[in-house]
Amino acid sequence: MRKKLKDFDFSKRAASYDEGYEGKMSRRFYDLLQHEAKLDDGTRLLDVGCGTGALIKRLCASGNTDAHGIDADANMIDAAIRQYPAGSFQQAPGEKIPYPDESFDVLTACMAYHHFSDKAGFAREAARVLKPGGCLYIADANFPFLIRKTINNVARLLRVVGEFLTAQEIADRFSGYGFRLVGTAYNGYAQVIKLVRE
Repeated sequence: MRKKLKDFDFSKRAASYDEGYEGKMSRRFYDLLQHEAKLDDGTRLLDVGCGTGALIKRLCASGNTDAHGIDADANMIDAAIRQYPAGSFQQAPGEKIPYPDESFDVLTACMAYHHFSDKAGFAREAARVLKPGGCLYIADANFPFLIRKTINNVARLLRVVGEFLTAQEIADRFSGYGFRLVGTAYNGYAQVIKLVRE
């Protein structure tokens, strides 16, 4: 029987995440997503792996967005509810999104995709809950080849969830689920991959 992969425990870091090192690093991803993800008035948004809700709060600062977030960690969901009470948040993993088919115009996954142990399950669910023509924005680390390969190899050896990919590798993993790559954006160690559900 195969052992389950371990992941980082965010439950103890939820209360201080935004002010800590990880939260400060995440701001570059938030900036890039805010620039790339254009949300029209009335957009129905789901942030998968929403963490403390900081991204949703920024994306919804202007306009009338119907914002939802899911995260596997209950403490992160509690933090998100406190940070952005206008949103709707639920505890759930990315491969089991608790919403009906074609519920959303936009999906985001910010610094979460590399944590998903079932990336194919997430791709299936993203295709299911996005409306045709809807956009999926994946923001994840953009590491140089040697750093990316070293981190990925160490994670495999330690049986830790975590796999960093290039924009093209991420896009390739979604192509079999009805997604088309329509753009990428970079800011140093941050990258955003924009995919459209056809």
